[in-house]
This record gives sequence, structure tokens and C-alpha cells, in this order.
Amino acid sequence: MVKYDFSGMKGKVCVITGGAGVIGATLAEGYSAAGCKVAIADLSKEAADKVAADIAGRTKNAVIGIQANVLDKVSLGKANEEIKSRLGMIDILINCAGGNSPKATTAKEFIEKGDLGELAGTFFGLELEGFDKIFDLNFKGTILPTMVFSRDMVNASGGAILNISSMNSFRPLTKIPAYSAAKASINNFTQWLAVHMAKVNVRVNAVAPGFFVTNQNRFLLTDEKTGQLTPRGNKIINGTPMGKFGEPADLVGTALFLTSDLSKFITGVIIPVDGGFSAYSGV
Repeated sequence: MVKYDFSGMKGKVCVITGGAGVIGATLAEGYSAAGCKVAIADLSKEAADKVAADIAGRTKNAVIGIQANVLDKVSLGKANEEIKSRLGMIDILINCAGGNSPKATTAKEFIEKGDLGELAGTFFGLELEGFDKIFDLNFKGTILPTMVFSRDMVNASGGAILNISSMNSFRPLTKIPAYSAAKASINNFTQWLAVHMAKVNVRVNAVAPGFFVTNQNRFLLTDEKTGQLTPRGNKIINGTPMGKFGEPADLVGTALFLTSDLSKFITGVIIPVDGGFSAYSGV
């Protein structure tokens, strides 16, 4: 008889890259509460250890911090071996490392006729370095961990990979061309890899969060001095039928579903978790 709950997650080993961040840490707690053994992989070992200890203290399950650079295959290989020696073979990978940067963000939403003499705050003022940084972190930072951490899943003919996309992948926001394009590439990669790994029973899906206040986007959504919403933050709220930003915990149920046996015939999908943003025309 099929169990319509998450009890089948108990004892599975889950790796979360970027696990010390706001969303990564919340997912880590959710998976630990569901009975998984969790490895929080982060560039900062100190931050990973702190989050791991905090979660383990509450859930009483095995949670460890691991130092890993998602853009360094050697670093990821060392992390992989440490995780396997301490927790066992990896069953689930969540690619949560990512983010945006002011260097890849335009000051202006639109180019207007009055700007033609000064385009520094537009697309033409961006440096390729900013695009490189964001594509590396979001796209390559998803590809490389998958190459390393999913190899044993393939050998074992079973496992689940969850990529973190974004609402920007479907409907690019103004000002952030690099981030929107990088997340769109994750959607395409998710579908490609889902097909590539289908015969060996490794499923690959993604969630596309709507608008959550994180350390990466806080400067765009709230005024640093007043704490009030910026005009951009107000636009987002007005475009979200539920009228609020998401809480990181809102992602946990969808993530658990996509990596559990409850979704064992689902692969290659990207599910929005966005308060209705993607469904709303504004009218």
C-alpha cells in the first residue's frame, strides 16, 4: 500500500548547497524534521556548522556542516567523500546556491529618450564581469555539484535532484538581466537532465520561488534606512494576488513532495511557488 506521507524520507541522505543561506537553512530544517540526514554544504564552513548545530538541536537528527565551493570540482569531490563517510550514500541533492549582485543590476528600468546622452544606468552601463559572476554562481553552481553529488545516485539507479529556479525564469523582471537569464538556463538544464537520467531512475525537478525577502534581494525590495517597501517592492506585492512576500518555509512542502516517492512519476517539471504571481495579468 502506498504511504501518502513523507515517512519514506526517514534515513535518506540529503545534500543542500548554499545550505547556510536563508532558503537553504529553512529547507535543511524541513528535511531534517522529515527524518533525513542532512549535509549543509556552504562556502563558509563556520556558517554551515552553525546552522547544522542549530537544526540538529531542534530536530535531534543527524545534520552536519560541510565546506564546499560550488564552482570548484575538487572542493566538491572532497565534500562528497566526507558526506558519504559521515552520513552514507547521497539520495537527494538540492542545488540552492545562487544569488544576484548589484554589478549585474541596472539602475533604470527603462531606457527613455532623455537618457540617450547618458546610458550608464542602463543595460549599456553593465560590465560583462557582472554577467560572468551571476552565470557562474547560479548556472555553473548548479551543474558542478550535480556532476559530483549525483554520480552515486546513477550507480544506485535511484535518487532525486531539486534545482532552485526563480519566477524571473518565466517572467524576467526589469533591472536584473543576468539573474533572470541564469535562472531560465536552470529551467532548461532541469528538463534536459531529467530526460538524460530518466532511464536510471534519477528524477530532476525544480521549484521557482516567487518573491521572498533574502539577503541577496533585500536591497531591491526594502529601503535600508526606513525599512519600508521600495517602489519596486510595492510593484511586486501589487502583482502578487496573495498580497505578500513568501516565507522560506512555504517552499518546504513542495520540495519534499518533489524529492519523495509521492512524486515518483514526476520529472522535468518546474513548479512555481509564488502566491499567484505567474497567473496574474494585473487586471
